[in-house]
Amino acid sequence: MIIVMNSAASVTEISSVIRKVEQLGFKPYPSRGAQQTVIGVIGQPGSNTPEALAEVAQLPGVAQVSPVDKSCKLVNREFKPEPTVIRVNGVAIGGDEFVVMAGPCSVESSSQLMETARAVAKLGGRVLRGGAFKPRTSPYSFQGLGEEGLQIMLAAKQETGLPIITEVMAPELVPLVARYADIMQIGTRNMQNYALLEAVGQARKPVMLKRGMMSTIDEMLQAAEYILSNGNMQVMFCERGIRTFEKATRNTLDLSAVPVIKSMSHLPVIIDPSHATGRKDCIPAMSRAALAAGADGVIVEVHPRPEEALSDGPQSLLFDEFEDLVNQLRPIAEAMGKTMV
Repeated sequence: MIIVMNSAASVTEISSVIRKVEQLGFKPYPSRGAQQTVIGVIGQPGSNTPEALAEVAQLPGVAQVSPVDKSCKLVNREFKPEPTVIRVNGVAIGGDEFVVMAGPCSVESSSQLMETARAVAKLGGRVLRGGAFKPRTSPYSFQGLGEEGLQIMLAAKQETGLPIITEVMAPELVPLVARYADIMQIGTRNMQNYALLEAVGQARKPVMLKRGMMSTIDEMLQAAEYILSNGNMQVMFCERGIRTFEKATRNTLDLSAVPVIKSMSHLPVIIDPSHATGRKDCIPAMSRAALAAGADGVIVEVHPRPEEALSDGPQSLLFDEFEDLVNQLRPIAEAMGKTMV
């Protein structure tokens, strides 16, 4: 159910509607846009929402009450027509800026991450990525440094000013990761880990939700709905490639997902060309294409010595290659009406 308030509705009228919705046993999710306020209403499964809320339509300030016959209600553009902008330490994701996130796949040591963080900050990166907890296909592969890795990332943030994004793998790790990270990442293997989605929804920290490697766009939207329905509206999608029969690249990057998602949802969309292709020679072209397709940013892997990387070395850019990538993106961003700091 969507309640659309009049453009001239007062704060008192909006508050009265929200209280009435709560009294009826529903959860209200107000979204205040530039022109008017929209209130999403979520009921219990099987509840007769239209009839229960009929009296709400008669309250002062209400312009329209209409049902949303979709499983994704809060993610839906009907709930929030205006794009959501997520603000993280001075960086606005989903707005006019095309945001470049960069860093190593794994935090391997303090020297490795600090060297990378300084380069990323100097060359145009806006968010520092790095894995402290690493889900690996093989149990014998490097699994990350854990909290030590988080501490190293925090030190890099304190020196460079870059907000940090890192993956959280389990519900019990959410409080720990939330203490250090500015953005919590849900990896492809955990996109449908519903206990984890609910936990990050309750944490109230920005979340990047990566598409499952064999998941549809609709399934990704519904995964995001779990987070939003638990109270966290600061969610961004990440298209990181899906598994197909093609073997030339690590995955198949579905760039058509960008306009499709944006037609359906108000949440920002980030592209990960590193994991999508698994080849650093493809990253510049796919990043340019992502920007042209309307993405809000990219997240790429950068390493000072990829040949020594403990994970994903072949898809990691050197510092000069990262600088070249950022320089390639700037004129396209300008042509697309985007800015790059």
